[in-house]
Amino acid sequence: MNTIRNDKQAAKLKLDRISAAPPKKADRDEAKTEFGALGEELFDLQDLLWGAKMNSVLIVLQGRDTAGKDGTIKHVVGSLNPRGVSVISFGVPSTEEREHDFLWRVHREAPRKGEFSIFNRSHYEDVLVARVNSLVPKPLWKLRYQHIRDFESLLIEHGTIVLKFFLHISQQEQEQRLLAREQEPRKAWKISAGDWEDRKHWDDYSSAYQEVFARTSTEQAPWHLVPSDAKWYRNLVVARTVAEALRPYRKQWQERLDEVGVEKKAELKAWRKKR
Repeated sequence: MNTIRNDKQAAKLKLDRISAAPPKKADRDEAKTEFGALGEELFDLQDLLWGAKMNSVLIVLQGRDTAGKDGTIKHVVGSLNPRGVSVISFGVPSTEEREHDFLWRVHREAPRKGEFSIFNRSHYEDVLVARVNSLVPKPLWKLRYQHIRDFESLLIEHGTIVLKFFLHISQQEQEQRLLAREQEPRKAWKISAGDWEDRKHWDDYSSAYQEVFARTSTEQAPWHLVPSDAKWYRNLVVARTVAEALRPYRKQWQERLDEVGVEKKAELKAWRKKR
């Protein structure tokens, strides 16, 4: 996996030169064992996050069609308690949304302290689809990179842990998955001529993503490029990255819960004296 933390790292990156396959040393059976352990750890970390209410978590999932955003949510987020998780998909803006700035509908979905928000596609569509399909003038979408950086900085200042994933899939694997949808009755509802049309703009989207990485990667909100041709490896990498990001907070969350426990015991003791 590649992690991009600044524009210098992004400048050296060419998407089509990065493998979307798992490393040769990756073992599927070992990955299954690790993934199971990570699921239990994430559930435990989420419980501390929920109780301490000192931070929140925003997970941004971006990727080309069939890269596995829904599958990632199903398998990785499935390890979490639904009580503290919101999954939001940003489609074509409504009339009301178009009458506001492009971040208005996004900020409304930012996670509250103690909770996760999962963006299945996100505010980045406004510098990807809007750019490739010329939905807004170039001078306008060019300005949006800084607005996005400022928006994410604001969230981070208020305790949000921002994790951004690009699910990297090869053209060959995407074609196979699109064709498979036509053969599987249970997946036929996902068929879209638009997905095939977007393939004509593969290079345009590659350029758009590369500029996203260059203009919006920061130390506190880097981009994680996840090889996604193999679904099992994709899920493992995302789960592992989320766990690694949350582990440093475990101690302070537990300390906060211990403090709350002392306060609650004192309240109960005082209540019993009044009886």
